[in-house]
Amino acid sequence: MARIAVIGAGMGAMAAAARLATAGHRVTVYERSATHGGAVRRFERDGFGFDTGPGLLHLPAVHRDLFVKTGKRSLEECVELTQVDPASVHLFPDGTRLALPNASRAGVVRALDAALAPGAGERWGELVNRARTAWDAIRRPLLEEPMSPDRAALLGQDPYPALPRRRLLGRKQQPRTLAEVARNELRDPRQVALLESHALAYGFDSRTAPPSSAVLAYLEHTFGTWYVRGGMRALADAVHERCRERGVAFAFGAEVVRILERDGKAAGLELADGSEAAADIVVAGVHPSAVAGLRGGSPHAGRGPQEGDGRGDRVPGRFTVCLALRGTRPAEAAHRTVVHTTDPETEAASVFGDGPREPCERPTVTVLRPDDAALRPDEAHESVTLTATVAPIGPVVWDEERAGRLADRMVEAATAAIPGLPQRVLWRRVHTPADTASETGTSDGAVPRPALVGAEGGLLLPGNTTRLPGLYLVGGWAHPGGGLAHTGMSGALVAGLIVEGDGWRGSS
Repeated sequence: MARIAVIGAGMGAMAAAARLATAGHRVTVYERSATHGGAVRRFERDGFGFDTGPGLLHLPAVHRDLFVKTGKRSLEECVELTQVDPASVHLFPDGTRLALPNASRAGVVRALDAALAPGAGERWGELVNRARTAWDAIRRPLLEEPMSPDRAALLGQDPYPALPRRRLLGRKQQPRTLAEVARNELRDPRQVALLESHALAYGFDSRTAPPSSAVLAYLEHTFGTWYVRGGMRALADAVHERCRERGVAFAFGAEVVRILERDGKAAGLELADGSEAAADIVVAGVHPSAVAGLRGGSPHAGRGPQEGDGRGDRVPGRFTVCLALRGTRPAEAAHRTVVHTTDPETEAASVFGDGPREPCERPTVTVLRPDDAALRPDEAHESVTLTATVAPIGPVVWDEERAGRLADRMVEAATAAIPGLPQRVLWRRVHTPADTASETGTSDGAVPRPALVGAEGGLLLPGNTTRLPGLYLVGGWAHPGGGLAHTGMSGALVAGLIVEGDGWRGSS
């Protein structure tokens, strides 16, 4: 039985802790803040509740596996999962309304034909089929197996079977980016916006993201969209409780200032209060640049979030507006509505690095309206969350004035989904990348993205093992990247490497 010290109580770190404790190890989690969950937070006031991190769950099988492997009670016995249907409603600048059913490929085809034009569904279905081919090729090596140098080289190749585009003189050219795929294979600008909105929601610039990023749309349409009753914070609470059931100890308000090393191996942690915690193994659920600082090097060693992924863009953050509304939520209201930007080029420039320092005038806004009594004081009120992908701290200074201007514009945009919205607002609360930085310890408030293949490996994350024996990386800034599903997989990979040894190549 090993003594294992875990830095951070994020979702990936807790997933690893629960699995390791189940395997018989003595696990202690050291968290600098006062609570667990990392970016999966909830804001509460006057009986209203809001998710300030992710608001929906994709690939719930990852968390089902976690609960099956760590205890007797299943995920569904610990939280109430509901499918979101329609999965999303999309409102385009020309007034088109598109409602997409949940986890129904045939239903999506019919919806596209009805809302856009006959044949639109077929074109989308063909693209999704090509994305499925890419998914089948990358699922195991990207998500279910540890990273290694030879694997990184393999995953630098893009498996998406993009249709070549005919150029002048009859020559054909393979698309190099998702934006090129969208223009080449979809044609209709509304379908292009639909595909690119999936990349934007995960923090990718379609102008530089590889064709394989089409799998993000495939995953949602194939495996569905889910909501956790009580908000996504309820999932974080359930994972925390599972850790406690398995004997994991938590130390909150415990800031780690140094990773101890003895005889060339990780040997524990030094805390801000001067105390030391001896350990045989250290699992770091923080950014690799922070790990370098904890080992005595520069805190900016390695690639920091502000430096992007080596392709010239930066990793963006999330801007959230929590709205407490007077008035009953209509029964027919969609849980999620995406109000698309009127100026995608300016939005991409402002978010990803080559545009103005001010946020986009009319960003793409996701409106979340959960029908959840736990998040409102009574039936005469409603809690609504607006989110947009924005630049992190650095390119933009997220002061109160700038945040207020963007919140005003987001409310204006969301009026397309909720008529009369400004008149219903009792109060609002804004959550910016600066708040994310404060809650998670990430220097610029960026939100980690899932790893993608292609791009010559530029969108892969650091592997879970390190050059220091006994030190492992877990969570959104390590392989296989950010998002609830990916961080859960990260926890499973780290636990497998520790329990089975560094030569472990993944579960069969």
